Amino acid sequence: MPKTLLIIPAYNEEENILNTCNKIKEFSNEIDFVVINDGSKDNTLKILQENNLNHINLINNLGIGGAVQTGYKYAYQNGYDIAIQFDGDGQHDVNYVPNICTPIIEGQANMVIGTRYLDKSASEFQSTFMRRFGSNIISLFIKVCTHKRITDPTSGFRAVDKNIIEEFAKEYPTEYPEPESTVCMLCKNYKIKEVPVSMNERQGGTSSIRFWKSADYMIKVVLAIIIDSINLKKKGRK
Repeated sequence: MPKTLLIIPAYNEEENILNTCNKIKEFSNEIDFVVINDGSKDNTLKILQENNLNHINLINNLGIGGAVQTGYKYAYQNGYDIAIQFDGDGQHDVNYVPNICTPIIEGQANMVIGTRYLDKSASEFQSTFMRRFGSNIISLFIKVCTHKRITDPTSGFRAVDKNIIEEFAKEYPTEYPEPESTVCMLCKNYKIKEVPVSMNERQGGTSSIRFWKSADYMIKVVLAIIIDSINLKKKGRK
C-alpha cells in the first residue's frame, strides 16, 4: 500500500479521540495518523500526550480549514502518497479507508470522497433533513459551476493523492473547506470520484455546524462556490 496518512482534526474531542485512534491502530499498522489538536479547551491534548499518540498541537484555534491544512503540510513535508481526512468524533469508519484509496491507487482519481448518498443502504446515519436539503442545494450549485455532480459535498471523509497534497499544503480554504476545495480541484481539472461509505452518529461532543445555522451555512457556501469558480476561471484565461 502507498505511504498513507490519516489527518484527524480535533477540537474538544476528549470523549472520542482515544477510541478513534485505537480503532485505527487495531485496523492496520500500515496506516499512519496525525491528530491536529486545534486549540482544544478540554482534555484532548492531555489524552494525546498520555497515550503517546502522534499529534500536532495548535496553540490557537484555527478552525477546521486551518487544522486540516496543518495536516496536509505535515503530509507534504513527510512525503506521503495519500492523505485522508478523518473525523476525530467517531463518525467515520476506518474499514472504508481501502475503498476510498483504491481509485487513487488504480489511477482513476486524484481525490475520492466518501459519500452517504450514492448507496443510501450503505449508511444507516443520513443526517438531518435540513442538512440533506442543504447538501442537495450545494451539490446543485457545484454542478452548475463545474458540470460535475458531487452527491455529498460537505463530507469530511476524503482521500487525495500526492499532487493534491501539495496543492492543499500551499493553499486551502478556511471558511467552508470541503465544498470550496472540491470546486477548486474540479476547476483545475483534477479527477474526483465518490464511493459509498457508512457513517456513524457522533459518539460525543458537539458538531461545529449547529442545526439552527444550517440555512445560513448553505447560503454562504453557495456564494463561496460561485465566487471561487468565477475567480478560478478568470485565472485560467490569463
